[in-house]
Amino acid sequence: MTVQALYTKLCDPRFQQPENGDLFYNFFIYQYPADKEYEMRRQIEEFKANLIRPTSYVDVLTLNLFDEFCTYLDGQHFLKYPSMLQYLLEQEQSQPDKADKVLSTLQRHAHSEKFLRFLHDRIMHHITLEDEYHRPYVFFYGIGSMFPYLRVNELLAAYEDYNDTEKYRILVFYPGHREENSFRLFNTLSDHHTYRATLLINDE
Repeated sequence: MTVQALYTKLCDPRFQQPENGDLFYNFFIYQYPADKEYEMRRQIEEFKANLIRPTSYVDVLTLNLFDEFCTYLDGQHFLKYPSMLQYLLEQEQSQPDKADKVLSTLQRHAHSEKFLRFLHDRIMHHITLEDEYHRPYVFFYGIGSMFPYLRVNELLAAYEDYNDTEKYRILVFYPGHREENSFRLFNTLSDHHTYRATLLINDE
């Protein structure tokens, strides 16, 4: 699916009605060449700016998962530190030989219920705003920046307990491609099969 075809799909009133979709899952994957990462990030912002215009009145929530993770960590207290993020950054800089422990801590937090709840609260705050806008979409991007802390299939599987398929669709922007039942992040790193997600196929 080309970028223009994706935008056309996002503008489709039928696709903008999550309650008319699949009853069990609402995850969609849009894959693109890894070297187009920053071009795609600009495109995501363009999608958001165009969809909110009076022709559509669609307000998209765009979540850079890495930025969200950093914000989450920054709000977590640890011992005397008001910020877990600041603590881990200091540990990594002052004790580089303990980088593996920092990585393990980051992975544990990325898989935690508290981080899932943080994302869920961000989404629910957005879709429950009361004004003239329609809010059927949540965009996840920054997938590559979250590796190796959290893989896409792990995130989507874990988010099942919070997901409300009748209220919104989650579109994951994935820098890579599929090989049989495995996704290749950056066309190199195996990300395994993505759990219960519809791949938006490139038809050209």
